[in-house]
Amino acid sequence: MPTRIIIALTLYLASLFASNTLGGKLMPFLFGTQLSVAVFCFPIVFIMTDIIGEVYGKKMARAFVYAGFLSTLLFIIYSAISIAVPWGSRAMWMHDGYNQIFGLSVRMSIASLLAYIIGEYQDVFSFFFFKAKFGSKYFWLRSNLSNIWSQLLDSAIFMFVAFLGVYPTKTILLIIIPWWLYKVIMGFLYTPLSYLGLWLLRKNYGNSSDKNQNLPTE
Repeated sequence: MPTRIIIALTLYLASLFASNTLGGKLMPFLFGTQLSVAVFCFPIVFIMTDIIGEVYGKKMARAFVYAGFLSTLLFIIYSAISIAVPWGSRAMWMHDGYNQIFGLSVRMSIASLLAYIIGEYQDVFSFFFFKAKFGSKYFWLRSNLSNIWSQLLDSAIFMFVAFLGVYPTKTILLIIIPWWLYKVIMGFLYTPLSYLGLWLLRKNYGNSSDKNQNLPTE
């Protein structure tokens, strides 16, 4: 596998895990709202599949999605095991904080996995739908259009699966809309990074150690 894909996959998975583990922290934002710090890293997850899809094709983009899903599933399983085993007396001082951070409920875990796999799969589908419409031009437009739809799906699925019956539907919608808009805005702001990623992946492509390792696009 080309080294560039391995580096891209590392960035993709690191951003995904950072979103899942650090996203519980909220920071103050505009008009009295609060925003999860995951807004800085989660857009990279969706942007990365667009970049990989643009350079290496749909098959590789889907492979990234499957890798993220399996990694998240394994992380949840490992977290459940680590919480279930008994605590040693010398480590009891971190008991409450550790369990609070890693003690994901079954419902929250299911919500996270469903939102991720459906949102990311839809992102790949939408990106190549718009590519069929626009061709290879306007990457920034194709990427952001696919992100708008996929980020809405991701936000809505997670919130409804996690909180339906806990909060009124109106409250859930009031949480979904600003969170979705924040992620979309960050996606637009990260567009220059997308072009940097494209340039790095395409630089001397076929004239380096990656030679003769071209992958099918479908």
